Amino acid sequence: MADFFISYTHADRAWAEWIGYVLEEEGFAVIIQAWDFRPGSNFVLEMQSAATAANRTLMVLSPDYVKSQFASPEWAAALAQDPQGLKRKLVPIIVRPCEAHGLLMPIVQISLVDADEATARALLVNGLNEKRAKPAQRPAFPGTTAARPPKAFPGAKLM
Repeated sequence: MADFFISYTHADRAWAEWIGYVLEEEGFAVIIQAWDFRPGSNFVLEMQSAATAANRTLMVLSPDYVKSQFASPEWAAALAQDPQGLKRKLVPIIVRPCEAHGLLMPIVQISLVDADEATARALLVNGLNEKRAKPAQRPAFPGTTAARPPKAFPGAKLM
């Protein structure tokens, strides 16, 4: 059984392949159309198999994905298996600015928008990690701020 099925549209194939490669480097098993649906196979049956064989479905979310008629059954299948999100069966990964509507709105997303490669990789891997997202280092003390000069009185200065 695969860890992830990566659902994407043709416009986001490069993102889907990058995500798949990073996850396989991390030791996860991935099903992705570009690598696993071979010539001569039945596309619809391959999608059915991928959607049911993977533990989780990753949506490569973009304006093209939101508009796609073919992508919606892929994420809908994962959502139907885990409507409350308790098993995190459906994970949206935003790669280009867009808004999730309807049933996708309350699902917590991973956003890679405007991230450099190292940051995007960390966001992806940490976001898919089953553990808590507690930082490895203690956060800076929020009460320590640079002293601000006193504000000037808005009235005229007297000499």
